Amino acid sequence: MSLFKKSIALIVVLLILDQVVKIWIKTHMMLGEEFSVFGDWFLIHFIENNGMAFGMELEGEWGKILLSLFRIFAVCGIGWYLYDIATKKAPLGLIISIALIFAGAMGNIIDSAFYGLIFNDSYYQVATFMPDAGGYASFLHGKVVDMLYFPIIEGRFPEWIPMWGGEHYIFFRPVFNIADSYITIGVSFILLFQRKYFIKEHK
Repeated sequence: MSLFKKSIALIVVLLILDQVVKIWIKTHMMLGEEFSVFGDWFLIHFIENNGMAFGMELEGEWGKILLSLFRIFAVCGIGWYLYDIATKKAPLGLIISIALIFAGAMGNIIDSAFYGLIFNDSYYQVATFMPDAGGYASFLHGKVVDMLYFPIIEGRFPEWIPMWGGEHYIFFRPVFNIADSYITIGVSFILLFQRKYFIKEHK
């Protein structure tokens, strides 16, 4: 099996894991519901967002469409790059990193493209798959499902700190999903091992 086919197989496995978890959350939990996985510092906390990784977003309906289109173009570019480096037998670590980024971006595109069509909303109810009354949003207007929450450290900033003195803080505050994790891991590997991945041959 070629490196490219192996990377596609990895992407398929990663996407299945991401979507199985999201669909389970959608069909078993109400928005805002949570349960503990490990004490108080690893929780499954169900939220939805309109935007990018860790809840960032572009405002308004056009912002949602632009973000979705950007994701699609980005995934096309990443897919082409993955094919290029795999056929040229680039370092395996780079191929895996790009495959992780591709899978993460594609996982969140699936949410925004289709979840609004196939689920009703999760406000005060557990969502239904393919409800008779239709979904909660149109194509590309669905929300991304997030659930991983790690409030590892919680406290208050000392009073003497400018601007934030006395304010409550939680680390790590953002709620994210498995697809976000793929992207973060892939980018981190590239940054950590860029010299190994992109070393130029000396003539």
